Amino acid sequence: MTDTHLTAPTRFIDVDGDRFAYRRWGKPSGVPLFFVPHFRAGLDHWDPALTDGLAEGREVILFNGRGIASSSGTPRNRIEDLADDIAAVIQALGLARVDLLGFSIGGLQVQEVALRHPQLVRKLIVLGTGLRGGDPTMDPRVLEVAPRPVPTAEDFLFLFFGRSDAAKQAGLAFWERRHQRVDQDPPSSAAVAQAQAEAHAAYLVPLPGNNPYAYVSAITQPTLVLNGVNDIMIASINSWHLAQNIPNAQLLIYPDAGHGAQFQYPDRFLKHAIQFLEER
Repeated sequence: MTDTHLTAPTRFIDVDGDRFAYRRWGKPSGVPLFFVPHFRAGLDHWDPALTDGLAEGREVILFNGRGIASSSGTPRNRIEDLADDIAAVIQALGLARVDLLGFSIGGLQVQEVALRHPQLVRKLIVLGTGLRGGDPTMDPRVLEVAPRPVPTAEDFLFLFFGRSDAAKQAGLAFWERRHQRVDQDPPSSAAVAQAQAEAHAAYLVPLPGNNPYAYVSAITQPTLVLNGVNDIMIASINSWHLAQNIPNAQLLIYPDAGHGAQFQYPDRFLKHAIQFLEER
């Protein structure tokens, strides 16, 4: 593996009149792993410990949606449209099939890709996410902290990590890793925050019927669902609902952790993710 999280060049691909930013590196064998990030996040909001660890066994592709950070265009305000853009980029890259990893609002998007474009998806990993019509419970401070244009380390500790001293230390270690790359992706605009907030709000409206979550039973791909025991942004119970309604899903709940459990326990998550991706 020549490139790493810190050195892989930012590339662009034209799709439907806009330029989508991405980075791609790793071992070119098997099915690539395609990453879809959290609210307002760009290419540098991932953890190098995870991306490089996963790249040892497969290609990884980090991606910015339309209008997000270094991608051009008008940001999408529907989860379905965000998902269709992901599918279009996958196809434009010449990929027949990918594994999808989505975090937070990215987790909603990859579920929709699996529902709308199932032929493109082999496996799903969904982290700190919910589902259509899910439990909207969140800490009231989230609405104050999450929209800040340039979040601080303290903001990330509050939003993503557990409350113990050990959790905070893990959060600060993640924050340091995240900022190691010199040529960081630019921050997303206020328009991105507005569009994604609209998309998420619309997705909170439940479908009719006795079980509003039954729609995800159409996701037939093997799915790994992960969250922390106390997600203050997207209530952890939503991960349970996903695992209960996706036929081939398994659920992991990490202790003393929140929305970004994978960043708090990078070594543990790498072991779990690699095992899941390599299972036949």
